Amino acid sequence: TGGHTTEILRLLSCLSESYSPRHYVLADSDKMSEAKIHSFEQKRAETFSKSQFTLDRIPRSREVRQSWISSVVTTLYSILYSLPLTYKRKPDLILCNGPGTCVPVCLSAFLLGLLRIKRTIIVYVESICRVETLSLSGKILYYFSDYFIVQWPDLKKKYPKSVYLGRVV
Repeated sequence: TGGHTTEILRLLSCLSESYSPRHYVLADSDKMSEAKIHSFEQKRAETFSKSQFTLDRIPRSREVRQSWISSVVTTLYSILYSLPLTYKRKPDLILCNGPGTCVPVCLSAFLLGLLRIKRTIIVYVESICRVETLSLSGKILYYFSDYFIVQWPDLKKKYPKSVYLGRVV
């Protein structure tokens, strides 16, 4: 909610109209991001008249300060919920930046690739606020993403698979 949404919308504002339709996946309890996305897409439609998007909701995989044990269960539930959605949408690319909601979606897409149903490119952009360590989502998706982008040179040194592009948001 809030910060991650603002960062991802900044990234999306740089994309051409060929990245359409866009499918947003939000936690079912996230109302703030929905409003930001609608506002962003209304402005985008002024430039790109054929711009298309959808909003889908999945159960939140982890609440702030939720215990690690219970978050395993809720994340598994979110993955099971994400599988039919990912299968239905069959995205070519997933661009994500750290909220817990991205983990089940990426793992679902990764699984569909393993099953040779649909190969999806996963691009993870670690939040600008992660200067010295990765977020929990980053620590998980470091191993599943095709491109793992960090915004600080110290993170590139610690995580050699990552790509350092400087500040991207």
